[in-house]
Amino acid sequence: MRIAVCPGSFDPLTLGHVDVVRRARTLFDEVVVAVAHNSRKQPLLGADERVALAAQVLADVDGVRVVGTQGLLVDLVRDVGACAVVKGLRGGADVDAEVPMALMNRHLSGVETVFVLGDPALAHVASSLVKDVARHGGRIDDLVPAPVAAAVHRALAGPDRQGGDGR
Repeated sequence: MRIAVCPGSFDPLTLGHVDVVRRARTLFDEVVVAVAHNSRKQPLLGADERVALAAQVLADVDGVRVVGTQGLLVDLVRDVGACAVVKGLRGGADVDAEVPMALMNRHLSGVETVFVLGDPALAHVASSLVKDVARHGGRIDDLVPAPVAAAVHRALAGPDRQGGDGR
């Protein structure tokens, strides 16, 4: 069985992410979507909520499972028996950011990274932009799955919101 890990913070999960996972599933027997903590980012949505949303949105895709993860990606890859990491690319900036990580993962574990080119119709969709649009009252329902849009709006509406992980 050929297993791939598709990692990301998915804060929030976008239609671009869903597209990459669905297409990755055509290449591998199983795709493990790894919802990770990114120490360089302040999340809008908590880790457990991001895992639950991804699981809900991807429930109809056979051969896809969602897990939360912390620590090194290569440790998760080893733990699930994956032969590859899958990352989506929208453009040159993504290549510049992803290639060093792919090379480090290969250096640490020998695992290869497979890059899936994102749907050009979604090339402008980034989690950070989705959050910015939502913070300023713009429509995001054509950028993210419906349950994700609702979660983003709830998170932004809370007057006592302290941070995505309850801080």
